[in-house]
Amino acid sequence: MSLPVHLVPSLDGVTAGATVTVVGDEAHHAVAVRRTRVGERVVVTDGRGRSVAGSVAETGKRLLSVTAETVQDLPEPSPSLVVVQALPKGDRGELAVEVLTEVGVDRVVPWAASRSVAIWKGERAAKSLSRWRATAREAAKQSRRAWHPVVSELATTADVVALVAEVDLAVVLHEEAAVPLAGLEVPTSGTVLVVVGPEGGLSDDEVAAFVQAGAVSVRLGAEVLRTSTAGVAACAALLARTPRWGWIPG
Repeated sequence: MSLPVHLVPSLDGVTAGATVTVVGDEAHHAVAVRRTRVGERVVVTDGRGRSVAGSVAETGKRLLSVTAETVQDLPEPSPSLVVVQALPKGDRGELAVEVLTEVGVDRVVPWAASRSVAIWKGERAAKSLSRWRATAREAAKQSRRAWHPVVSELATTADVVALVAEVDLAVVLHEEAAVPLAGLEVPTSGTVLVVVGPEGGLSDDEVAAFVQAGAVSVRLGAEVLRTSTAGVAACAALLARTPRWGWIPG
């Protein structure tokens, strides 16, 4: 059985035998909700590649102390996988973030596409971004990730065009594309970017701008997936052809 995972801001300098202290809401969840007790084994991570496994030495109302037994440092996954997710309506944005995190995406970029039904402005934007980040954090813990994904600030189409121009491979999911995703050569290092449109689909201008910046317009198959699931399907197909999921080139 996998050990429960808890997040701390930093594990710099921690070695076997040291005490790691979890505080605040994270500790409250462990002690009051999960009923973690002294002597139980847990994992503590900083979300930046370092994880500590150890036994709980002390608990309090908003405190959890863990005696480190083993310390593990994992390299950052390569290739890095970035998903530009157009804003969906309702809670489908959080669903998208959850499954993208579970599959291994390294960065999620919320995007205000021209046909997005949802609009992030003012206080709503701040709350929505906070929910996406909280969802990514919890999903990363649930899926035992040592490297947690970054959820960026809301991007404009111009911002996405700039991102496309910077990466090693960019694909735009489009049901009318002639090129199948399965036919692409996927780099084994660098950065791969996937653009997922909104419920209303991508506009011709958006597709043209991304392709002009260097992206490839691709289709997944005959089926048209929801915006909240298209990204994870595409990422799984791409990851299956990289060393991250055990594929060896050649």
